[in-house]
Amino acid sequence: MKICVIGLGSMGKRRIRLLKQLLCDPTIIGIDNNEERVKSVSNKYGIKCYLHLSDACERFDCAFVCASPQFHATIIKQCLDSDMHVFSEINLIDAMYEENIQLAKRKGKVLFLSSTPLYKEEMRIIESRIRRNGKPCAYQYHVGQYLPDWHPWDNLKDFFVSNKNTNGCREILAIELPWITTVFGKIETVHVVKTNLMDLKLDFPDVYHIQTRHSNGNIGSLTVDVVCRHAVRRLEIFNEDIYIRWDGTPETLYEKNIETGTLQQIPAGRYIHENGYSESINEYAYIREIEEFFAAIKGKEPLYSFEKDKEILKVIDKIEDGVTA
Repeated sequence: MKICVIGLGSMGKRRIRLLKQLLCDPTIIGIDNNEERVKSVSNKYGIKCYLHLSDACERFDCAFVCASPQFHATIIKQCLDSDMHVFSEINLIDAMYEENIQLAKRKGKVLFLSSTPLYKEEMRIIESRIRRNGKPCAYQYHVGQYLPDWHPWDNLKDFFVSNKNTNGCREILAIELPWITTVFGKIETVHVVKTNLMDLKLDFPDVYHIQTRHSNGNIGSLTVDVVCRHAVRRLEIFNEDIYIRWDGTPETLYEKNIETGTLQQIPAGRYIHENGYSESINEYAYIREIEEFFAAIKGKEPLYSFEKDKEILKVIDKIEDGVTA
C-alpha cells in the first residue's frame, strides 16, 4: 500500500511511526512545505519526503492529512480528486465539508475523520456502565493544559492553537465532545462562563466553564482551559447508584462498589505512552484509530464522520459565542 502523510509536525510524525509499526513494508511518503521538517523526517524515518504533493510524481492509495486544520479542506479535496482514501485529523472548522463529503461519495472513497478518544477502552467501559445503570447521571470533567506546554519545541505564534479560529480551547472541545455526546447523549442546552486568566494576550478566552443538559436527562459540568500548569484530564460520574472516576489513563479508571463502600479499579486495556507527551496520551488509541480507517476502506462503518462533526462544530460555535441554548 502506498500512503502519503501530508503535514510532518507532531501528528504527522506520530502517524508515520505507527503506520510503520502496523503495516508490513508500507510505502510511505511525507509532504510538508517546511524544508527543515522534510529533511528531518526523511532522515529519522528513512522515507522520501517532498515539499509538495505534486513533487512526488506517484499515485497513492490513501492520504493522512496532518497539516494545520485551516488547510485541511483544500488538501482533502486534492487527495480525493487524485482518487485517494483520506484520513483527516480533526478540522475545527467545517470549510468545504459538504463538498468533500459529496466528492468522496462520487469517487467511492473513504473520508475518515479522527476522533481518538472514541477508540479508548475507557470510553467503551464508561458507556456500558452508564447504560447498564439505566438512570440519568451527572458528570464533572476538567481538561486543560498550559498552552505553551503543548508543543514547547514550536514557536507558539506559528502553532495553529494560538489562532482564534483554531484555538486551543476549540481543539479540546473538538476532541472531547464526540465521546461525551456518544456516552451521555446529544447536548440539548449549554450555559457558558468564559474568561481570560493568562498574560499571553490571546484573542480568545483561555478558560470555559460549561454546563450541559443532554437529551436523555444526563447533565454535566465541563471545564476546558489552556491555563492549567499541570496537564489535567479528570472525570467524575455519579448518581445514587453509580460513582466512576477517571484521570485520563487506563489504570486510573475506578468505580465505587456501593455494597462494600470501596473504590475498585476497572481493567481498561493497553497503555502505550510516548515520551514528551502528557500522561493521558495513550498511543494505543491512535493505533486502533488507524486500524479502523483501514477497516473502513474494506467496508466497515466508522465510529465518527464528517456528518457527525458538523453537528459537534455547531455546538462548539454556540459555546464560543457564549450562547445559552
